[in-house]
Amino acid sequence: MIFIAVRFTVRPERADEWLSLVEDFTRATRQEPGNLFFDWSRSVDAPDRFVLLEAFASSAAGEEHVNSEHFRTAMSWMPGVIAETPEIINVEVPGEGWSRMAELSPTRD
Repeated sequence: MIFIAVRFTVRPERADEWLSLVEDFTRATRQEPGNLFFDWSRSVDAPDRFVLLEAFASSAAGEEHVNSEHFRTAMSWMPGVIAETPEIINVEVPGEGWSRMAELSPTRD
């Protein structure tokens, strides 16, 4: 599995609309056959910072993603909205997605 974390810092005046702006990109990526997940989070400490966690089943699926029309479209408008170059972690890890955390479970009433 290819696991990618990307931290975006958005121009403060555009931060409230970021999730709407990436909606089409998100929807199209989630429909890709090799996409395992594509999830956005907003920082509680820095409201202009967003983190994207994404995973693809294989290197080939990741390559198809970056060569897709929706990826190229997103890369064309994002420079006008971001405040700095995004930071990225891109690693290959064993497995096919999320696992359960061994140290924590909900209590049963």
